[in-house]
Amino acid sequence: LDQCLILLHPIMPFITEELWTLTAKAPRDTMLVHMSWPTYGAELIDENADREINWVIALIEEVRSARAEMHVPVGLKLPLVLVALDGAGRTAWARNAAMLQRLARIDSLTEGPAPKGSVLIPVTGGTFALPLDGVIDIGAEKARLTKALDKLAKDIGGLKGRLGNPKFVASAPPEVVDETRENLSLNEAEAGKITLALSRLAEIG
Repeated sequence: LDQCLILLHPIMPFITEELWTLTAKAPRDTMLVHMSWPTYGAELIDENADREINWVIALIEEVRSARAEMHVPVGLKLPLVLVALDGAGRTAWARNAAMLQRLARIDSLTEGPAPKGSVLIPVTGGTFALPLDGVIDIGAEKARLTKALDKLAKDIGGLKGRLGNPKFVASAPPEVVDETRENLSLNEAEAGKITLALSRLAEIG
């Protein structure tokens, strides 16, 4: 409890200072505000727990990324299919199933081959499949993404043309040149995401 109060003190100083006094079994020698910030050593690190939670985070991020790329409605819960998974992955899923299903918007997990119209979700030690047949209009989604990619290609071409012009780089204010470079980087990153989404759609059919 003392450690919690010390950690919370910068966020809620008055309440924690009061609790520091009230929860003491004996009079405190110093006010909470004068306590040193706690330090911890490597002995508290659990490599297995660290590896497991990172696996869980990676799976949630992969599922969320696939859903976003495929334009799946945010609130819609989908089934997930376990295609192949090693023992460590199965243990991680079993221990964290409730959190995984809630944060990745998964309503059930079954095991078997990837159904037709699925997006593959690779993770360390295995693969999951997210069935999207009947969930999205694949043709319409391909058209939408292709249109967005074409627009980005034009924007990227224009930005590269400006940055490739020595007169622009030499005469434009430095902040304008930096902004142009930043916009180019952002557009290229977005184009990469859309290209990946289109490749996933191509796998579906």
